[in-house]
Amino acid sequence: MAVPKKRHSCSKAKRRKMHYYLKEKSLIKCENCGKEKLPHTVCPFCGFYKGKKILETEEKEKKKE
Repeated sequence: MAVPKKRHSCSKAKRRKMHYYLKEKSLIKCENCGKEKLPHTVCPFCGFYKGKKILETEEKEKKKE
């Protein structure tokens, strides 16, 4: 097994790990309400997914009463 002869400096190690940074979440606009949501998930605001009503949201239930 290969073993390094000398210790890597902090800056060398950090340069090697540069691509491990956190990335922004990719958000898309909901087709129904237009708010941003994660792709391939039910919209938490209106409850629609691919044009179909999946969840009953609290806001719409309050409006009905």
